[in-house]
This record gives sequence, structure tokens and C-alpha cells, in this order.
Amino acid sequence: MNDSIQLQRDVPATRIPSGEPFTIPAGTTVSVTQSLGDTYTVVSELGMARIEGRDADALGYAATAQAAPAAAGAPPPAELEQQIWEQLKTVYDPEIPVNIVDLGLVYDLNLENGQAQVKMTLTAPGCGMGPVLQQEAQRKILDLPGIVAAEVSLVWDPPWHQGMISEAGRMKLGMV
Repeated sequence: MNDSIQLQRDVPATRIPSGEPFTIPAGTTVSVTQSLGDTYTVVSELGMARIEGRDADALGYAATAQAAPAAAGAPPPAELEQQIWEQLKTVYDPEIPVNIVDLGLVYDLNLENGQAQVKMTLTAPGCGMGPVLQQEAQRKILDLPGIVAAEVSLVWDPPWHQGMISEAGRMKLGMV
């Protein structure tokens, strides 16, 4: 991607890889290095950062709308579980152009009575973006009709390794 853009307004961002929130001032020139899911990874003199899609207008792009509250009618459990997996496929590590499912970071999904429990890991235990990815996954699950609660836990057992990446993920990364 690598568009060079001057920010049109102050924009909240998350510093990569620390996960620290900060504000990038209006007028800062950024290069967009990745636009996946509903987030943008940018690089500037301030370092690498992640900008949420709802703030895309600062980049001159159309902002993504926040999801409306879940509707009353819930799909059957098997369909809802599939929808959760599809939502998780829209969550991306800001430094890797592969979603968390295809990276093999999602270890378990349990759905019972509209309550989703997900166990996921990170490519590295010290990654400061862990809580950011965890919260994004939870938010996207909660956006689904029929979900009343969602818990996303970070786990470290088993340790993640490259063999956990799906074939689609390996192809995207040029590993096959």
C-alpha cells in the first residue's frame, strides 16, 4: 500500500509494538503500510502505529461505522459459531498481513447460550499489541446478533510456532 498522507486531524492511535495509546497530531505525514480488517498500520517520524477504521477520515479515507447493537433474532448455534470464526478472520496483527485465525493464534472457541469464549495466543509473549488484538476480537464477536457475552483470553500453552499457520496464511506470507 504505502500511501504517503498528511493527517487531516489529530488521531488516536496505538503504538506498535508496545500497544501504548497516543495521539498522532494533525499535519503529521504518515505512510500507510497495511489496511486489513478495519484498521490501518501507519509509519511516521513517530514510529509505527495502528489507526482504527472509525478514524480513517483523518487519513482521507471513509471511516468505518461502528456496528449497531445486536438484533434480537439469533441464528442457530452452528451458524453463529461460523460467524464468530468469520469475524475473527477480520482481526489482523498490524505487522503481519494475515488474520489471527490463519496465523494459528486462535486455539479454541466455545459457544454456549450466546456466550462465546475464545482462547488465543500471540506470535511472541512480550508483544504489547496482545491486549489490543484481544479487545478487537472481543468487540467484533460482541457485534454479532445472538451474542450476549464474549470473553477472549490470552494463553501461552501450547507455545505458538510457524507450523500453526494455515495453508492460506503460509501462501500469503510466501512460505509455500
